[in-house]
Parts: sequence; C-alpha cells; structure tokens
Amino acid sequence: MNFFSVGFQTLLYKETLRFWKVATQTIAAPILTAMLYLLIFGHVLSGRVEVYPGVTYTSFLIPGLVMMSVLQNAFANSSSSLIQSKITGNLVFILLPPLSHWEIISAYVTASIIRGLCVGFGVFVITAWFANLSFVAPLWILAFALLGAAILGTVGVIAGIWADKFDQLAAFQNFLIVPLTFLAGVFYSIHSLPPFWLAVSHVNPFFYMIDGFRYGFFGQSDVNPWISFGIVCTFFVILATMAINLLRKGYKLRH
Repeated sequence: MNFFSVGFQTLLYKETLRFWKVATQTIAAPILTAMLYLLIFGHVLSGRVEVYPGVTYTSFLIPGLVMMSVLQNAFANSSSSLIQSKITGNLVFILLPPLSHWEIISAYVTASIIRGLCVGFGVFVITAWFANLSFVAPLWILAFALLGAAILGTVGVIAGIWADKFDQLAAFQNFLIVPLTFLAGVFYSIHSLPPFWLAVSHVNPFFYMIDGFRYGFFGQSDVNPWISFGIVCTFFVILATMAINLLRKGYKLRH
C-alpha cells in the first residue's frame, strides 16, 4: 500500500471533502447530541453515582460520550459514502481507475478516522468544561481512539458494500451499531450489571474500545487495557480481512 500514490490521495481528499462540506450535519450535530446526553444524564445522576473511587459520574461519562461519538461517526462516514455511490451509480468512477483494494479501503477508513476524531475532539472540548479530567495515560487514549475509528470505518465499508438501499443500511446501524455502542459501558460500569449481562458485555468488542479509552483518562478500567488492546487489534484484523475480500471479489459492486 502506497500512501503517497495519487489515487489514494485523491480518493482520501474526495472522502474528506465530502463530509467537511456539510460540517453542520456531520460534525456540529453529533457534538450537540453528545452535549444533550451529558446535560441529561450528568444532571440526573451526578452526585448519586460513583463508578471509580475519586471519579465523579460526570467525569466518568465524558470519555464514554467522546468515544461513542468517534465510533458512530466513523461508521456513518464510510457506510453512507458507499451506499450513496452505489445508488447514484458513480461507484464505477472508483472501481475503474487503477486503484488497488488496499488503496480504496485505506482511503475510506482514513477519512472515517478523520471525521470520527474531529467529532470526538469537538465533544471533548465542549464537555470538558463540566468536569475535571486527567490524562493518566494519553497514549492509551490516542491508541484506542485511532483503533476504534479504524474499526468502525471498516465496518462501515462492509455495511456499505452489503446494503443495496438506505433502509438496509439504517437497519444495520439501528439494530447492530447503536445497541452495541450503548451496551458497551458508555453510561455505566459493566460490573454494576447482573451476571448474565456482565457475561454478554464481555463478548461486545465495543466495550473494550470504550473501556481502554477511558483507562487513558483515569488509570482505572473494568478490564486490563492490554487485554482490551489485544482484543481490539484482533477484531480490526478480522474485519479488515473481510472488507478486503469483499472488495477483491467485487461483492455487490460489480454486476
């Protein structure tokens, strides 16, 4: 994979410009949504819930909201771009040029990472005023933010290839991405759950992304960050392999 190739740079520029042109919808709106979550949940539960010793609930909530915004917007970027290209018929202009499968998926995923991190940073800047946050392990914050955005960008590529219409893509997001995100410990520690749901949470890869990300702020987490890192890396490799195979075979792309 040549990150300096003209084809990769052009496709990356196109995908980045695509969401930046409508920044009010793609960046400002998710930041506002996260802000509303913080105001509602933080106001209701602040002072009543302490998840980690010495960490207020509002402080605990902010990293979860940041990571949730990163994940959901990274997915939205690649998936919406692919489904729009398929429906409007301009996907052919991406498939015809001499672009390798690695260049195509890397451009889509990189643009998704950029959008996810932009939204996540915006959420952090706005919400950080409401609590005192520390940065115990900033490298863990960066690592899980990048990996999480890359994973959801890759999932978005898979969903965009699989879906034939917006309804199918919406179902994929509403019945898979959103539930997995909300049940990943954004608003609570999984140790507060009954045994059955605690076990279910441990098979949710989104939980490890959010838990590892939160560890970077507080130095406390529900799972050892190295275990979370290993699981997240493995998940990314599996998904990237799937996406590459779909592109190579032309599944639902070449008729």
